[in-house]
Amino acid sequence: MDLGTTVAEGASDLSLHQRILGDIEERILSGEWQPGFRIPFEVDLAEHYKCSRMTVNKALTQLAKTGLIERRRKSGSYVTQPRAQSAVLEIRDIKLEVQSLGLTYEYKLIEKVKRRSNADDRSRLSLETAAPVLEVLCTHFAANRPFCVEERLINLSAVPDAAEESFEDVAPGPWLLNRVPWSAAEHTIRAVSADAQIATALGIAAGTACLVVERRTWSNGAYVTHVRLIYPGDRHALVANFTPSQPK
Repeated sequence: MDLGTTVAEGASDLSLHQRILGDIEERILSGEWQPGFRIPFEVDLAEHYKCSRMTVNKALTQLAKTGLIERRRKSGSYVTQPRAQSAVLEIRDIKLEVQSLGLTYEYKLIEKVKRRSNADDRSRLSLETAAPVLEVLCTHFAANRPFCVEERLINLSAVPDAAEESFEDVAPGPWLLNRVPWSAAEHTIRAVSADAQIATALGIAAGTACLVVERRTWSNGAYVTHVRLIYPGDRHALVANFTPSQPK
């Protein structure tokens, strides 16, 4: 199967792993490879990119984690079919979320730290090696009352401009949405008890139940950011939309 030319301008600066990710992602998102399309076999991709099958396997595994492809044992990898009965969670600007409630919005930066990634950072951003990251901690307010605490980790290899942004006047979420077109996102929702730091930031008692939405966004073959949005459990709800599955 003809894979076409894979080396785009600037691609020489990318690792083979990133090139493979970016090339396959681009073909899927552009519609060139439609849902149900079988991805070329690992051996064919390895020959095309002149790399090991292990490199190809790691790239395909990462694409499967983002939901763009589905890996089937003994059959191969396929572009994911739309899932009609999956929950839909939009990436929304918290400012607009607060204003939609008819409340005034405020934002406060608590901390911004540029550093070398540690093991936890690499797990959150799926980084294979140590790389520079930016950690941002901030609080969003609704009618002068804490609405949400945001703990965000930004991959500076993917968004180097973030290192120079102060985030004093604009929250990192809308800043990223305006600069990096994300192609896939992963949500995790869980309940936690507020520790002392979160309790202070949200103005609640330590141990209070909180709702945590964790999200990773993906673009151009890499995770751009991982964010934890922490809400007081009695002040926030998530709504998911479903449609009936179509009979086969």
